[in-house]
Amino acid sequence: MKRIYDWDARFSLRNFTAADLQALKGVRKLTQTTANSEEEAAAAADAGIDLVMGNAVFAEAVRRGAPNHFYTAAIPMPDHPSEKDVLDAAFLAMKRGADSVYTARGPHIVEILAREHIPVMCHLGLVPRRSTWNGGLRAIGKTAEEALALWQSFRDMENAGAFSVEAEVICDRVMAEISKRTNLITSSLGSGSGADIIYLFQNDICGEQAESPRHARAFGNIYALQEQIKAERRTALAAFHAAANSDDFPAKTETAAIADNEFEKFTDMLAINENN
Repeated sequence: MKRIYDWDARFSLRNFTAADLQALKGVRKLTQTTANSEEEAAAAADAGIDLVMGNAVFAEAVRRGAPNHFYTAAIPMPDHPSEKDVLDAAFLAMKRGADSVYTARGPHIVEILAREHIPVMCHLGLVPRRSTWNGGLRAIGKTAEEALALWQSFRDMENAGAFSVEAEVICDRVMAEISKRTNLITSSLGSGSGADIIYLFQNDICGEQAESPRHARAFGNIYALQEQIKAERRTALAAFHAAANSDDFPAKTETAAIADNEFEKFTDMLAINENN
């Protein structure tokens, strides 16, 4: 563990620092997943995942769950439209314990954050919110020209001061070549194994939906458990309804009793009270 002071001047321990991640580029492959609750963060830490990332609004919960993990707080694009909005959100996330911030915005926003010495993760490749410009949700780098334009985007982000990049659904060989040539720490989300970090959303890893995206793999089946819980909930509620209507619930063992002599005394007192 490395000793640090966070942005709120609190002494802390971290499994990795920004400098560590830079030093490990091309040396050791790391894993990363999302965490937006204390439990998700704790689960990732307990499972040995190296890095966590999630919505900045949950920063405090994530830090409680994984107090020593390198944590990237994502600043959602639609919720922070102005430069001031982004900077305010980034400072607040860092104050709450984040080690870096993520933005899907352009180089001008990255530069603003990097000027404040905030480690910035940018987003290149398939940026889902901008997928209309790519003709929909599809892999990026399918042609030599598109791959070269993507490489230029990596250079632009690096020149703007980005520290790392979420590289989403980039053709695998293109990703591997770019990763060797950029100083950005590359986090592959559906972009093959040639990046510095292999990244996958926790809900995809744990199988929390009926189907996973093509680039993901479910290593668990929480969806089946959730469906079982839904069915069990409805079965239990229907059984309660039926039992209550048939006078089967509550049973004698499920109610509080009064001694016979006390009950008789009570009814006598009621009778006297009613006659007065």
